[in-house]
Amino acid sequence: MKKLAILPTLLTLGNAVCGFAALAFASKIDASDPATDVFFVYSAWLILSAMIFDSLDGYVARLSRTASDFGGELDSLCDAISFGVAPAFLLLRLGREWETPIARQAIAVIAVLYLACAILRLARFNVENSPDPASHRRFKGLPSPAAAGCVATLCLLRGGLAGDLSFLDAEQVQAWVKTFAPAGTLLVALLMVSRVPYPKVTRQLLRGRRRFGHLGRALLLLGLVALTQQLALFVLFWGYSLSMPLRSLLLWALRQQPLPASQPGHDPLPR
Repeated sequence: MKKLAILPTLLTLGNAVCGFAALAFASKIDASDPATDVFFVYSAWLILSAMIFDSLDGYVARLSRTASDFGGELDSLCDAISFGVAPAFLLLRLGREWETPIARQAIAVIAVLYLACAILRLARFNVENSPDPASHRRFKGLPSPAAAGCVATLCLLRGGLAGDLSFLDAEQVQAWVKTFAPAGTLLVALLMVSRVPYPKVTRQLLRGRRRFGHLGRALLLLGLVALTQQLALFVLFWGYSLSMPLRSLLLWALRQQPLPASQPGHDPLPR
């Protein structure tokens, strides 16, 4: 604490500021006023901006050799705001479009569950985090920024997709988001506290023998994001979140298949 790393600390606090600003804009959303749908977009982009700060602070701390336990704890506190509280509050705002009280109560329960899972995910990471670089190749469970990105991209679809892509009907998109958001948020909440392994995307992009190939793919993805914006971000976040559990299920199903029996009259042992 005698030598506080100024730049990494400011970047970490920038994460929290973005999360708080996302909450402030989300509080202005009124389900009865379509003009306030733009605050869905503002809040979503602020959550995505918090991810940039969250990525930069650790990178700068390692680059300047100022990584510390204080920085790790501060990072988790800021992540709880930006990737726990803010997405949960946005889900509550999405849930206000439901007219039935039971549906609103169910969405409120899902929002609380998401918040609890995000906090548990961050606490588990702090306990299990190891200084060994080999242990940092994969996450155990869906990272909280990725889960928050899934909720944020749903808000992007809800608030701004139809204006950018004219071939999509705005009312159909909003109706689909209204139906899918509670179930999707519940799914990513459970994935956060699961043991499904997830690769570290930034590590694969910046390290390894094939780093230039990875960077080429990253540039291609950035080009797709620039062209389709909200839709591309939705595909990226949800594709990352769902690909690993689907892969695990596929591998489990293949292991459950019995081995082919040997043909009668053939000796399986070498002579």
